[in-house]
Amino acid sequence: MIWLYRLLFVPSFILAFPYYALRMLKRGGYSKDFSHRFGGQKRLPPVGEGKKRIWIQAVSVGEVEALSSLIEKLSGVDSIEVVVTTTTSTAYKILREKYAGKCYYVGVFPIDFWPFSKRAWNRLNPDVCALMEGELWPEHIHQAKSRGRKLLLLNARMSDRSFSRYSMIPRIAKRLLGKFSAICASSRFDADRFVKLLGTSSNSICCIGNMKFDSKPATVLDERGREALRSEMGFDKNSFVLLGSSTWPGEEEMLIEAMDKLRKDGMDCRLLLVPRHAERRAHIKQLLSGYPHCVRSEGVSAGAGTLIYLADTTGELRTLAQVADLAFIGKSLPPNVGGQTPIDCAALGIPIVYGPNMTNFRRACETLEREGAVIKALSRSVAVSEITRLAHDSELRNILSKKAKKWHSSNVGASDRAYDVIMKTLFD
Repeated sequence: MIWLYRLLFVPSFILAFPYYALRMLKRGGYSKDFSHRFGGQKRLPPVGEGKKRIWIQAVSVGEVEALSSLIEKLSGVDSIEVVVTTTTSTAYKILREKYAGKCYYVGVFPIDFWPFSKRAWNRLNPDVCALMEGELWPEHIHQAKSRGRKLLLLNARMSDRSFSRYSMIPRIAKRLLGKFSAICASSRFDADRFVKLLGTSSNSICCIGNMKFDSKPATVLDERGREALRSEMGFDKNSFVLLGSSTWPGEEEMLIEAMDKLRKDGMDCRLLLVPRHAERRAHIKQLLSGYPHCVRSEGVSAGAGTLIYLADTTGELRTLAQVADLAFIGKSLPPNVGGQTPIDCAALGIPIVYGPNMTNFRRACETLEREGAVIKALSRSVAVSEITRLAHDSELRNILSKKAKKWHSSNVGASDRAYDVIMKTLFD
């Protein structure tokens, strides 16, 4: 199978390269340690006597953030050397800022092609390799098995699309998934999907829960801190702050419409926009041209009377969100599909509204909805109506806040269970 993958990789990479190159240029930041993508990571010394080295790959920001509690635990064990890599430039920036001092080494994941992957493996040479969520890199997996190294899949999930594809090639899926010593699923639903693909209730599959529930903001603000941050954004102490959390195209317009409606109702509503992709700032700035606004990348402090604050920076959402009275979760209104995480806002007790397309967080959202801890809006117009209704109903917001916090607290602990699996794999 690996030879077929290698054969098909080159033409597919050539065809896809212009698209990905354009994305890299638009987002920027990819020049940092670019050689890592071709296996140019630092050559690490052999693992010390009595020690073990684990290489964890987390593709983007969400996965990197989800590692925070696990990294804290692993970094406290003298006999473990933790190597963490990521793929996106934004995630790499966060990785260097948050984890460089706690990990033995951090870097960028190599392109999943034989010469680059092999070179990276020769340089990092871990005892155990762990992938996050739905990452199944065939060459990376092959390099691990060819060296007799154990493989783990942490916070594992299987999307509808992936499950459908793997179901059409059951023999290949079983062979690929069968290479993992342990598959730690983020939900029972996902665990069942892995069991179906493997064709057995293998002991290698377990449900540990979602590690994203254990991730905490880098800075937890008290009331004084929240007031200071509001003032920095140009918002008044008693303003009603509506948050657009990781918004995608079309959703900023909806939130501006909701803000306008509330202001016409006499409410001092302010809007905090945190787009999922900072490179969209030029388009979003055009939407804000008729409003007093501030763009964070152009100057952190806003003038008094600012109505819309555009936080076009990276890695700050969970800190900035703490000033919000109500949040809309992005990538959830048509035509956007998949959804961004509602977990961070729920942990902070911020009442949540999202659209109908939260498939990337289906299991979490099903339980949120079952607990009555969130409002689901089926269209843009409904989203505007629900946001305005909640803004005027402080009692309902308090109910949603309490239920969201309770839901979140009942789901913590996945990182501890992942840690136990890692320790057993490393030292058994």
